[in-house]
Amino acid sequence: MTFPNADTTRVACAQLTLRVGDRDGNRAAAREAIERAAAAGADVVVLPELTNSGYVFHDTAEAASLAEPLDGPTLADWTTLARRHRMIVVGGHCELDEDGLIRDSAVLVDPTGLRAVHRKAHLFGIEHEFFVPGAELPPVVDTSVGRIGLLVCYDQEFPEYVRTLALRGADLLCVPVNWPLFPRPEGERPSEVIRVQANAAINRMYVAACDRAGTERDVLWTGASVIVDLDGFPVAGPATETGQDLLIADCALAGARDKRVGEHNDVLGDRRPELYRSIIGPVPLPTEESR
Repeated sequence: MTFPNADTTRVACAQLTLRVGDRDGNRAAAREAIERAAAAGADVVVLPELTNSGYVFHDTAEAASLAEPLDGPTLADWTTLARRHRMIVVGGHCELDEDGLIRDSAVLVDPTGLRAVHRKAHLFGIEHEFFVPGAELPPVVDTSVGRIGLLVCYDQEFPEYVRTLALRGADLLCVPVNWPLFPRPEGERPSEVIRVQANAAINRMYVAACDRAGTERDVLWTGASVIVDLDGFPVAGPATETGQDLLIADCALAGARDKRVGEHNDVLGDRRPELYRSIIGPVPLPTEESR
């Protein structure tokens, strides 16, 4: 795998206001955002979770009616734009899979077409009513700019799952998200952003998390899209929930190949997996003695 001559890769997060059920409007919003990112020189653009469908479904039937196969119009749009602008598009996709199951997915397309699909493995809230969870490790894709890993929203709150991407060489983690707005102390940034920063720092890889903006069926979105560097510091954002935004950051992705911290430490080389094996498994039920 070789990197282009440029020292940096321009990464964009296109924070959008979307509407559940408005497939044509959502598709148009995504097209316009990808065009804006391309005009800004982006090599990679990340869109929110469930960009094609919206999120706050009334029931399973509504979710099913909005799901698309991978050869549907949304991914055809994104592939056409990726080819036209010679860029990479990562976005959230309400997917009708080959078995007729509804998935909350992230996809990566580039000028050659669909490269990877990740089906959300950790479902949040009542998502179990609408989606079947994925059951595989998230993909790491060799692209023209480096190795890109994919997760969806709540997946990135499980450090063991995120670490699998770092161990397989991801330089950039792209995460389509829908973060509902939760209360937080005045002046504090959203805890979701803090977790993105932690994942970037402890794995020494760039992370681009793209959120929603606005309100959908009385759910207010946090709107805190952010791009974070190898040390865990935001290089673009966090955005705000007040509206649509396009975050841009130039990221030296090749630096993610070096996991050293100072002269004496390496965040992967210093691991001691033999000490952690006991926590990889089901959580034991409490006994009477431990209550």
